[in-house]
Amino acid sequence: MPDDVDRLLLTVPEWFGRPESNAEYVDDARTMETWTVRNEAGEVVGVTLVSWHFDHCAEVHFTVVDRSEHGTGAGTAMMRAIAVDVRRRGATLLQVKTLGASNPDPNYDRTRHFYQKVGFFPLEEIDLWDEQTPCLIMVMPLV
Repeated sequence: MPDDVDRLLLTVPEWFGRPESNAEYVDDARTMETWTVRNEAGEVVGVTLVSWHFDHCAEVHFTVVDRSEHGTGAGTAMMRAIAVDVRRRGATLLQVKTLGASNPDPNYDRTRHFYQKVGFFPLEEIDLWDEQTPCLIMVMPLV
């Protein structure tokens, strides 16, 4: 899926505008648990990478959906399938990290809204990445 990740990142530069981070996501797609969503023609239109920290906790490490598919339910379907699967494998919590609301980026307002819509709750905003990039940890209880 690295080629699909690379292609999809180019459709949403306002979310993924750091070339060094994008290169890491492409590389991560070579080794991490990878989920995809496809359109009716069978083309990959979304990718999510999942990692596990403990037997009870999985994390959405990265997710991207082609801009042309925003609002179609593709991302929601992918998140719901992941939640069902990781719950089946014993996880009681799914987490994701995203840009916190103390950075007033309107694109990430949409991101946080999406995650809340599919069942994530804001847990804590921390200074994980740097002062200008506050990290919001969001969690989805799976029990």
